[in-house]
Amino acid sequence: MLKPYYVKEDKRFIRVVLAYQYFSLFIDQELYQFVPMESREIIIDRNRKRVHNVFDIFVFQRGKKIVYVSVADLLALPEFITHLDSIVSPYYDDDEQLEGQGNMNEANELIQELEKENLRRLIDRAIDEDDREAFAQLTKLWNKLDREQSSHS
Repeated sequence: MLKPYYVKEDKRFIRVVLAYQYFSLFIDQELYQFVPMESREIIIDRNRKRVHNVFDIFVFQRGKKIVYVSVADLLALPEFITHLDSIVSPYYDDDEQLEGQGNMNEANELIQELEKENLRRLIDRAIDEDDREAFAQLTKLWNKLDREQSSHS
């Protein structure tokens, strides 16, 4: 569920402000509620038609369990993009509607970035642990990802 507490807009940004009972997320088949401990808004840049604060962190809680989720991770969820689009679309001029495909491309780019960062950490760990087999496999994967990204550019 994603419902804004309120939406604030100015010439450059649309801000979707969130509160406790208005944002929940299923994580490992359990429902977690948003708690405004860190970030509490999603900021959309009107000019670029993109989420501005992709590196912000949202906190979700279920009982004593707390989970931290980045906006980038949320943008990887098609349902989240759909809900966000339905919230912000009335704040755009008719010719400025968010394009679903553009959002999906943005989400895919973010996922690729996050995968590459994760792969870099795994390669570093293989080096630290002197695990030559893991290092060889991971660098092969790194080169494959690098080639794929180069061919899409």
